[in-house]
Amino acid sequence: MRVLVTGCAGLIGSNFCRWLVENHPECFVVGVDDLSGGYEFPKCVLPIKADLANPEDQKRVAEAFPVDYVFHFAAYAAEGLSPFIRQYNYQNNTVATAFLISQSIKHSVKRFVFTSSMAVYGNNTTPFDETMLPSPVDPYGIAKYACEMDLKVAWDQHKLEYCIIRPHNVYGPGQNIWDPYRNVLGIWMYQSLHKQPMTIYGDGEQKRAFSYIDDIMQPLFNAATLPVAKNEIINLGGTVETSLNDACLELSGVTGHWVKQHLEPRHEVKYAWSTYEKSVSYLGYTETVEIGRAHV
Repeated sequence: MRVLVTGCAGLIGSNFCRWLVENHPECFVVGVDDLSGGYEFPKCVLPIKADLANPEDQKRVAEAFPVDYVFHFAAYAAEGLSPFIRQYNYQNNTVATAFLISQSIKHSVKRFVFTSSMAVYGNNTTPFDETMLPSPVDPYGIAKYACEMDLKVAWDQHKLEYCIIRPHNVYGPGQNIWDPYRNVLGIWMYQSLHKQPMTIYGDGEQKRAFSYIDDIMQPLFNAATLPVAKNEIINLGGTVETSLNDACLELSGVTGHWVKQHLEPRHEVKYAWSTYEKSVSYLGYTETVEIGRAHV
């Protein structure tokens, strides 16, 4: 089995590559990353350093095909920054994905697994359900939704199977803690290590659900290989909702760093967590690590 994993140096991609090698040694893993968010290639992959939106780099990635499955994890997931980097946002997310979809059609990939985002839901009522009509409120969510729509059309026109995964605030080993624009737990970890106040925008009563990286590995593989996941949209992870204030308090108990600072509110969805039942029934998701105290 030949597998292409994009974003292989990032949090999800690096852990998934290692999980594949440990659990599915029959897989030959080709990893693609531009190292803009991750800092090294996993040793278990054939590495290709490439920007998927760059035409010259695309030629080298195209040479890795044919593959059986594509796991597309690559993205610059800085949702709050996306209104200020519009062109880069769409190049990095939409253009790059369109290239991979075209190659997958050309080489008859068995299934394309795409990590979208909870950002596509926008200001829908929580918990976000897969049947809701997306209504993104920022360019990052718009880009992810565009990629989802392109995959649906690729099935209609070319019969490219897909599974769209909408993960929830994934964290764990290999996480980027240096980027101040994405993943609040990573930001707090960096601030704690450097004895800086842990910053919270607004009153801290925003609610989110978090997912530990190990818990989503088998479900991601199932998204590519199980018949039931064909052409489905599935929220993955996050069975517990918690306020940012409570999450910060919980992290402080781990790090021993109790200093926090509230800043002015920013443009964001205040209540953002999703249903998880479909990930359990379709992908076999089981949550072993929780952040938060109240089950949804």
